[in-house]
Amino acid sequence: MEKFLAMIEANLNIDLVSIIISNPRQAEEIQKIKIRPVLMQKSPKQGAFVKEEQLYFQIESFTKKQAFHKNLEKEEVMEKLPVYLQKYKQVQMLTKTETIHGLISKKGKVTIKKKKIGGKQKTLSHNRKKQYILQEGKPVGFLIDLGVMTKDGKIVRTKYDKFRQINRFLEFIEDVLPELPKDREVTIIDFGCGKSYLTFAMYHYLKVLKNYDIRIIGLDLKEDVIAYCNKLRTKYDYDKLDFYVGNIENFSGVDNVDMVVTLHACDIATDFALHKAVTWNAGVILSVPCCQHELNWQIHNETLAPILDYGLLKERMAALATDGLRAKLLEMEGYKTQILEFIDMEHTPKNILIRAVKRENPVLVQTDNYKECVRMLGVEPTLEKLLWKGASEREKR
Repeated sequence: MEKFLAMIEANLNIDLVSIIISNPRQAEEIQKIKIRPVLMQKSPKQGAFVKEEQLYFQIESFTKKQAFHKNLEKEEVMEKLPVYLQKYKQVQMLTKTETIHGLISKKGKVTIKKKKIGGKQKTLSHNRKKQYILQEGKPVGFLIDLGVMTKDGKIVRTKYDKFRQINRFLEFIEDVLPELPKDREVTIIDFGCGKSYLTFAMYHYLKVLKNYDIRIIGLDLKEDVIAYCNKLRTKYDYDKLDFYVGNIENFSGVDNVDMVVTLHACDIATDFALHKAVTWNAGVILSVPCCQHELNWQIHNETLAPILDYGLLKERMAALATDGLRAKLLEMEGYKTQILEFIDMEHTPKNILIRAVKRENPVLVQTDNYKECVRMLGVEPTLEKLLWKGASEREKR
């Protein structure tokens, strides 16, 4: 073990790409730990005109549903490593010249395997330019028409937040590609599509860049917006992208759906979209809720009254409770569900995304904790009422 720790310490420098510690020996909340170097600016000393950069190591810890990170100096990392290595069975260290695998036995013996590789040195700046899926400088027709890009591919100054949002959404699409079949047409529904920045981006990414056989339907209540979207669809010959005027609750244009997307559907419109997705047995659900007012009017609890007396805090607590209960209900319907950050809060306050993937072998999720939670909060969510109509089956659990 000491030899292995010394090997890691020798590689904690700017040539390190990453260290991944995984495969917990026992049931651990943290499933995986990733360490990578970052260069961050130090505050300038008095009288200095240039900020200095210092090497830190970002430690990112992954649970089943969340990721946490912190930046430490080399000495602090070395203090934590012995504790990590006692709890996990496997370490993979990647530098720009070699890959090092370490398998750790119960007695702490480490079996080491090395493999030489080629590669370029990574840029370590913490604020380095992000490599987006849709890149600045490469003109994309629909982004030009929607006012995000200029004709030469530059991002319009006031549209950078929208550009980041589009690319962040495509990263989530990229994550769920293994869940989408490639041997047949994939049907995707986008409820509340609006001006359809993300709908067009999704079609361009899946059809043009990834060559998936897809059919995408965008649905919104605004007739002028839908007319404009269909005009753009015709202009770019996106023959399997269609837009219709209609609401989420009553839509019945398809029988089978592979993925349901609902972005910023207001208040309980999100619940109707999620209910539709479950009814269709959709393999993937991506939902960014908006304006969660329903529970704000319902929530009451004498113990929490000192907090709920403040309107702003009550509103935020109700919004978080709304999305948490939605996620848990989807788990009960056989989905592996995560709540993720959609885009940084500095770019938009609507930054929570619910991602649900249908399990091949659903696990039984007990409803007792959920029921106790809604009783404690004094609420009855719309999605629960939609899913549990004639709730005899639920009551049997």
